[in-house]
Amino acid sequence: MSAAIILWSVTAAQLILALAMALAAFRVAYGPRAQDRVLALDAVYMCAMLSLICFGIRTGTDIYFEAALIIAVLGFVSTVALAKFL
Repeated sequence: MSAAIILWSVTAAQLILALAMALAAFRVAYGPRAQDRVLALDAVYMCAMLSLICFGIRTGTDIYFEAALIIAVLGFVSTVALAKFL
């Protein structure tokens, strides 16, 4: 594939992920129930992890993939803790 196609695809993916993160953050702030807020928080950390992966693809460095792995593990642990709390 051409480098320009990959660059435009990753840029489009980052814009779509930013929009999804903004909508999920709105749900975290104005969710009617605590369960909705937990699910929206899951969506926020998932979008953050995926945008880090896109940024790592764009720059070609490995440190972003490791940061995305840490976000995934911490997000899973926080989801389990909040599920136990609820």
